[in-house]
Amino acid sequence: MDIRSKFLEFFSSKGHQVYASMPLVPEDNSLLFTNAGMVQFKDVFTGEIPAPQTPRATSSQLCMRAGGKHNDLENVGYTARHHTLFEMLGNFSFGDYFKEQAIAYAWEFVTEVLGFDKSVLYVTVHQSDDEAFEIWSKHIDPQRIKRLGDKDNFWQMGDTGPCGPCSEIFVDQGAEHFCGSEDYFGGDGDRFLEIWNLVFMQYQRDALGNLTPLPKPSIDTGMGLERVVALLEGKRSNFDSSIFMPLIQKVASICGKPYHYDKGASYRVIADHARSVAFLLAQGVHFDKEGRGYVLRRILRRAVRHGYLLGIKEPFLFEIIQEVCLQMGGIYPYLLERQNIMIQECKNEEERFFETLESGMQLFNKELSQTSVIFSGEVAFKLYDTYGFPLDLTLDMLRDRNLEIDMQTFDQCMSKQKEMARASWKGSGGEFKGGDLGNVTQITQENSYLEQPCYTQSKITMAFDENFRQITEILEGQKGWIVLDNNPFYPQGGGAIGDSGWFFTRDQLAADVLDSRKYAEITLNQVLAHCDLKVGDSLEARVDTMRQKEIAKHHSGTHLLHSALRDLLGEQVAQAGSLVENHRLRFDFTFSRALTSFELQDLQDRVNTLIATCIPMQTQETSLDEAKKQGAIALFSEKYADKVRVVQFGDVSCELCGGIHIANSGEIGSFYILKESGVSSGVRRIEAVCGESAYLYAKNLILEMATLKEQLKTQDLSASIQKLTEENKRLKKMGQNQASLDFEIQKIGDASVIIAETKENGKEIIDQLKNQNDKIAILLFQQTEDKVSFVAGVKNLPLKAGIWVKEIAQVVGGNGGGRDDFATAGGKDTHRLQEALQKAQMYADQILKGE
Repeated sequence: MDIRSKFLEFFSSKGHQVYASMPLVPEDNSLLFTNAGMVQFKDVFTGEIPAPQTPRATSSQLCMRAGGKHNDLENVGYTARHHTLFEMLGNFSFGDYFKEQAIAYAWEFVTEVLGFDKSVLYVTVHQSDDEAFEIWSKHIDPQRIKRLGDKDNFWQMGDTGPCGPCSEIFVDQGAEHFCGSEDYFGGDGDRFLEIWNLVFMQYQRDALGNLTPLPKPSIDTGMGLERVVALLEGKRSNFDSSIFMPLIQKVASICGKPYHYDKGASYRVIADHARSVAFLLAQGVHFDKEGRGYVLRRILRRAVRHGYLLGIKEPFLFEIIQEVCLQMGGIYPYLLERQNIMIQECKNEEERFFETLESGMQLFNKELSQTSVIFSGEVAFKLYDTYGFPLDLTLDMLRDRNLEIDMQTFDQCMSKQKEMARASWKGSGGEFKGGDLGNVTQITQENSYLEQPCYTQSKITMAFDENFRQITEILEGQKGWIVLDNNPFYPQGGGAIGDSGWFFTRDQLAADVLDSRKYAEITLNQVLAHCDLKVGDSLEARVDTMRQKEIAKHHSGTHLLHSALRDLLGEQVAQAGSLVENHRLRFDFTFSRALTSFELQDLQDRVNTLIATCIPMQTQETSLDEAKKQGAIALFSEKYADKVRVVQFGDVSCELCGGIHIANSGEIGSFYILKESGVSSGVRRIEAVCGESAYLYAKNLILEMATLKEQLKTQDLSASIQKLTEENKRLKKMGQNQASLDFEIQKIGDASVIIAETKENGKEIIDQLKNQNDKIAILLFQQTEDKVSFVAGVKNLPLKAGIWVKEIAQVVGGNGGGRDDFATAGGKDTHRLQEALQKAQMYADQILKGE
């Protein structure tokens, strides 16, 4: 039985609009991932945007729960029903039907469509919800209805906002399969398994905790697909179902060991995590050092480590991901469309981790052999910081040994690292929401930004201060946001910044328009007022057309760049983000390596050829399905309406885009690549200029070259630069050789001995001194407030560098070693440095003098 389809068909027949699963990365940055079916309707439930025309909705939503505390991941694979990725089937009512119909729909679907035996079903309601109890009593024996308290049967979105009692449906899997009968409802056991939760959203909670009845109560439900599939297949673990077993069997075939449930946690971890890695990569998340990319990396590395436990010592997870694509590509076609690039990106990340995994495991096992109860927090941090072991991975390795980590020390190390990194941290910026912005959805606005001329007679219909609190006027000299009844300004969107311009009243400058943004379907303009602006005022709105034109050039240039990249590097290249301004563009794309200088030149030539061809730009509005049939490229992270705008440059570029463009590619003028760099694992970035900025860039380059030729008195810059480079190397070498003479050299027989402090690279100095001397022993040290480090080198002498540094490191409470000709050491007892140096001198004398 295709439960997903049955569910959506059932609720569609009940008048519900079917919604596609929204991306795992939500538009709301307050959430790391989409973690529930109601997330895409959150603003409707809170009242920030009006309810859709059809006030009933249903969806099968992909959800991710892996970004919180380490326990989120720690349980996966060890319990029957914890997952990082899962599908939530849900039906929703936005002020339409309430408890009576919600309960009736749930009971009909569970008993008649899915065919669950009523004798194994139980229901819970909130202890105060007599209404729900009475309604359920029409469908099920009241003896099977259990009343529970706030912990289990009351739901709220946050500390304040919509909330209400819950009602849950449970399936009794049978006492014969479980130990004891005490685990009933809301417990940790699996005998009585919850399959459906109905939230009756009927109150508004304020900051004091007071509950006020909502004027239009709503319904939010959720049923876990994985649980229901397992139950209908007669399995007591989700992992034994047809969803996971093909993946588990694939793991077994790779490691060459059969799967058994009682010792199969590693197989289950890999199967679960492969699904998460596949969907996150397919939806445009990439391996990174922070944020969502770091969670993705944590999931992959936990899976790889469990493969390591099964004896797999080379990349393998990419093969499981391929199986996920085959299994679920029919439901989610983008898995198959992006399969090749996903597999390559996964394999590359696995290879990087395998490079450090062996060394990390050696460090872990060494510390483990010295641990009785508490594992070193300092070593756990080193595993995290140096070897890429996420904390939950180390915790997972300690799990079977019943050991804990010294979290206080680990947190101290982590805090110290964060302090060091804080100076270079860059935030993502504030959200364009909050305050009273929800009120703009109550008005209508005519948008004329796709028309010419770029100015209109308009009226101010709403005003907000800088914190988006609604006001009636913006005073002279203040900044704020206003809404016009007729708006000619293009709002920020699709990577392009918003228009700027001016407001005039009676031919006098009334305000500078600094920015234009969109909230819901309404454009707001940020202004700096030069006179008092009141709601109801009439004014003339004028767009800065010169700036707008340059934005359009860079935006169209981005589309041509995207097309040229796919032609040059292959269709696996996908856009991973962009920024379009009036003076530059930035384009992020998926690719596994840096581009060569030849490829960058080729890419630049391709784009300029497309510009010179003067390709007309065409737009059309059509359905999303029809646009995709035409080959239009869509961004997975974008949320598209039923009607979309297609921007096309001949047969070269075809993309879904609502942004502003030039009418002909020739208007772009020229295109120059400024820089190519890496953003994160598997994502590259190109920065470039078009139009006026491209002209100024070329002009400055020509001026710089002319100045250099004049200064160097040459017409052949390449030859002159090569000559200067060689001369610089010669002088640098002379300076280095001269620097070596600054050390005091002792003579012991025919051997030269140097024991001195340096602030330079000790190894380089030792190499230079060895090149200059036939027989020499060097010991250099560097001292800081909390440690001292040594480096030693020996050439053609019986003194052994490894033993030498080890002897002196013991004096300062450290250790060291190395080869006979080169070694390093260190210690923390800086107060005994002079004693250590004396011992170094005595040891050298003893060996070299034969004492």
